[in-house]
Amino acid sequence: METYTGKNILITGGTGTIGRQLVQRLLQDSPQVIRIFSRDEHKQFEMAMDFQEHSKNLRFLIGDIRDQQRLGRAMENIDYVFHCAAMKHVPACEYNPFEAVQTNVIGTQNVIQTAIERNVKKVLFTSTDKAISPTNTYGATKLTAERLISATEHHKGAISTIFSAVRFGNVMSSRGSVIPLFKKQVLENRRITLTDYNMLRYMMTPSQAIDLILEANNMALGGEVFVLKMPLIKVGDLAEVVIEQIKENYGITEDIHVDIIGLRSGEKRFEELMTDDEAAIAYETNSMYIIPQQGKNHSVYDANYKKTFEKPYPDINKTIEKNELADWFIKEKLL
Repeated sequence: METYTGKNILITGGTGTIGRQLVQRLLQDSPQVIRIFSRDEHKQFEMAMDFQEHSKNLRFLIGDIRDQQRLGRAMENIDYVFHCAAMKHVPACEYNPFEAVQTNVIGTQNVIQTAIERNVKKVLFTSTDKAISPTNTYGATKLTAERLISATEHHKGAISTIFSAVRFGNVMSSRGSVIPLFKKQVLENRRITLTDYNMLRYMMTPSQAIDLILEANNMALGGEVFVLKMPLIKVGDLAEVVIEQIKENYGITEDIHVDIIGLRSGEKRFEELMTDDEAAIAYETNSMYIIPQQGKNHSVYDANYKKTFEKPYPDINKTIEKNELADWFIKEKLL
């Protein structure tokens, strides 16, 4: 079991939704220091104010994962790296594809190379279900980054650093999530824009995402991709729950109009958790799938986990109920 007590931790993209939640959880283990590495000084200032009582354990570093020299300074004496930095807005990546390549692909390679040079114990990369059969730049760059992480296990030589990845669905209320957009549209215009009522998405709460990250980092042997068994949500149901919750929370009595606008560039109606080839070699626990590195000796997985015999497919008849969605919003204080 990984313990972070007294350890030095670096979180790239540490001011994002996942980064902040991860910091909050890791602080419970009394690490020596958590270094928060990101580009936005205003978000760092806000986060420093929010975590003021933990200031002796936190260090805020302005930097970009595109800058390997700066990463080298940030990673000095670091035990664990959680690589959460990315360009993740689908339209932004579509219209600025090479910028997405520089951050999501070259930036990830910089993290890998620097971690090897600094002899980091473990590096965990946060990926996305959009990396499966990608139809947009974001998914393609994340898939490439996943491959970089896995391939490092082949060529790192005698270096002991363990590299692995987690594959997320949509994290509720994260930046880039549709929920903050719905909220803004309802409050400002009393209407929302919806791509497709029957669009399906794998979705998880921020706390579920952090549970996956820490469990995966504990289990990682090298080169795996860990995938949470996420609930499936119909986007139309999500929109209805958001509207109901916001009307209740803000005392809105007017009807909220829904405009159906169709898929954006690069979007899919249904996301997948893994490919057919990955499913053929995957293992599973009660909470996640484990996709080991291609060509790796799987005996340790055979001894500890059961094989996955069926690929999980998105099924509109297996989406979660709206009342359960509403409970998530209340429990996680998402609105």
